[in-house]
Amino acid sequence: MNNEKIKELLETKWKKQFSFGQRKEIIIGLSDNLDVSIYAKNRFSYNQMREIRTGLEQGLDVSIYAKERFNENQMEQIRLGLKDNSDVSLYCKSNFNSEQMKLIRTALFEKLDYLKLIDEEYNTEQMNEILIGLLQDLDVSIYANKNYNYQQMEQIRLGLEDNLNVYYYSDPIYNWGQMEEIRLGLESNIDVSIYSERKLDWEQMKQIRLGLENNLNVSIYAKKEYSWKQMKQIRLGLNKNLDVSIYAEKKFDWEQMREIRLGLESHIDVSIYAKPDFYAWQMEQIRLGLEEKLNVSYYAKKSFTAEKMLNERLKLKKSEIIVPFERRNYLISDLKKGLG
Repeated sequence: MNNEKIKELLETKWKKQFSFGQRKEIIIGLSDNLDVSIYAKNRFSYNQMREIRTGLEQGLDVSIYAKERFNENQMEQIRLGLKDNSDVSLYCKSNFNSEQMKLIRTALFEKLDYLKLIDEEYNTEQMNEILIGLLQDLDVSIYANKNYNYQQMEQIRLGLEDNLNVYYYSDPIYNWGQMEEIRLGLESNIDVSIYSERKLDWEQMKQIRLGLENNLNVSIYAKKEYSWKQMKQIRLGLNKNLDVSIYAEKKFDWEQMREIRLGLESHIDVSIYAKPDFYAWQMEQIRLGLEEKLNVSYYAKKSFTAEKMLNERLKLKKSEIIVPFERRNYLISDLKKGLG
């Protein structure tokens, strides 16, 4: 149909197959004397029609993208590529989404090595990491590999940006979190070989890295049998020059370790409760009582729940029971012997 025929049909029931937005695009095209027959088809949304009409206004070969398999965003990227005189055939494929098309179009416009991008197995985020590297003239061949997810690619790219030896962590067997911890260690110029064992998760690696950065003796806790939370409690203790040997044992969970560490920081006699038989919440009540200078022998008993210990501690605090100094020493001695 030519434009005249379409004008006539718009006055008939034929127009009812189009929405208001579609009819608007056809009418604008007619008023600009464009060949609206290319897009006056109800299978095109009004947004697709707009992209085709805009291409016609710009004198472009819209036949390249005036196809219903392309959505309006894909059409836009092809149109912009045609406007830049780029070889849009490199990305004019429906299996590339509009964001991927945009990335390839940018590489073409910047005259970069676009071949690094056009592997159809890459997702948008992976393409984006490769493009960022290309724009910075990095050797993206190190990470332009489908075996890396985009987060792993990002960690390698960040290392390349800082001129780090990324080969320490560029093995795909490392997840991105592990890669990040090794990269941060390289940035801090510490010996990453101490924690780059693949059996350590990224959170464990982080605790060891933080210890190395603070010149701590990480050999005390750099062991895969410790969870990262246990490692953290030992690291915090070392950072305050505490005798962590009191609690740096696998028999204590991280919450128990925390209670013993807090007690050491308060300079109280943690030996009264630093026993694996006490749960962390029981330890907490004994610790708080010692910090408040209460006679904890009244409730520091394994048979007492944490809730009962709390009630007893509050009663002692309220009544301010004072035990003679000699008697207090005797009671503490009993507790140490496990008689409480």
